[in-house]
Amino acid sequence: MNEAVTGFHNIIAAIAVTSAAVTFSAAAAAYETDQFYNRSQPITDSTEVLNRKVNETLTEIVADWRKDHDQKAFVDDIYHTLGGHHWVDKIERWAMKSPEVDKLETTRYDSIYAGLPIWSVRTTFLFGIASTIRVNDQLIGTDKLGHFFSQGRKFYRRYLKYGSEEQATRQSVFTERAIFGSGSSGAFSNADLVANYEGHRFYRSLFEDDVVPGKPAIVRWENGGWIIQREFDWADHVNEFWDEALNINDFDVLLYGHMRKRLVDLCPQYWDNPALYTLENEEELKSRYAHLGMRDSWYLRLDTLCLAEAPQKSESLVAAGNGSESGRAAPTGQSTAPEEQTEDESLKNTRQSSGVFLDPMP
Repeated sequence: MNEAVTGFHNIIAAIAVTSAAVTFSAAAAAYETDQFYNRSQPITDSTEVLNRKVNETLTEIVADWRKDHDQKAFVDDIYHTLGGHHWVDKIERWAMKSPEVDKLETTRYDSIYAGLPIWSVRTTFLFGIASTIRVNDQLIGTDKLGHFFSQGRKFYRRYLKYGSEEQATRQSVFTERAIFGSGSSGAFSNADLVANYEGHRFYRSLFEDDVVPGKPAIVRWENGGWIIQREFDWADHVNEFWDEALNINDFDVLLYGHMRKRLVDLCPQYWDNPALYTLENEEELKSRYAHLGMRDSWYLRLDTLCLAEAPQKSESLVAAGNGSESGRAAPTGQSTAPEEQTEDESLKNTRQSSGVFLDPMP
C-alpha cells in the first residue's frame, strides 16, 4: 500500500512540475537529447551548413538595419530570427527539417530513456527526443542550438543587468534546475549550461574584441550602420562539453536509479569502442567552465561506470596497451565508483555529492 501511495505521489508531483514548466517556460527547448544511441553510426559534420545559416542571418540584419546604434536591438533581431518564443526555436526546427543537416534520429522507444516510468521521464514522454547532429566534430542535440540563441540571450541580458558573469551564472543555473532542467525533465543538463554560456559569449563577441581569443568583434558601427568584420563560426563555441554522452547529465531522485541501470546496460557498447566515450580535453574544459555550477556526475560516465562494473576488462585493456583509450580513472582522491557500496548507500552519497538538494536561489 505504501509503495502504491508513493508511486501515486510521484506521478502527481511530476505532472505538477511539468505543468508549471510548460506554463512558465515557453521559450525553453522542450526536448531531451541522447548521444548514446547510434553513436557509432557515421554522420556528416554540419558546421559549414550551420555557419552559412547564421552568417546569412547576420548579413540580412545588417543590410536591412534602419535603427540607431542600438546593440540590444541588434541582439533581439538575431534572437527573433534564429531563436523565438516557442518550445522549439526557429534554427532548431530548421535544422530538424533541412536535408542539408545530417541527423541521427532517436525515438523515445529507442533512447536511453526508453522503458522508464512516465513520472521519471515526463518531458521525454510528452515531447520526444531531439535529433543528434555533428558540429565541430562533436555530437550534439539540436536542442543545443536553441539553448545557444535563446537561453544564451537571457544569460547575456543578465550579464548586462548585473555587470557580472557570476550573478548571471547563478541565475542560469537556477533556471536550469528549477524550470528547464531537473524540475521539468528530471535531468540536470551540464551540456545545456555550457551551450547557454557559449550563447552569451556569442552575443558579447558581436561587439567586443577577443571574446573569442585573437578575433575581433563580429560587427562594428561605422557611418551610421553596422559593418560585418568577420564571419561567425560554430567551431569557436562547440566542444566536447556539448555532448551529453561525455558531459553527462545529473539525475534527480526519481530518475537516478533507472538511469544508472540503463547506462550499465550500455557497457557492452562502450567496450566495443571505448574511445567514443573518452574526453580528450577534459581538464581544460573543466577549468574553462568551472564557474558555471555544473554538477560532477563523473560516476555515471561510461568510462568510469563500466570500468567499475567490469574491472577485469579494464586490466586486460591496459595489459594490451590500450589503457589510454579505454577511459579515465576516477578523479584524484576518489574511488573508482560509488557502486562498490550498497545500492542504497551509493544512491544516497551520489545524490548528496551532486547537489540535488540545493537550497533555492535567494
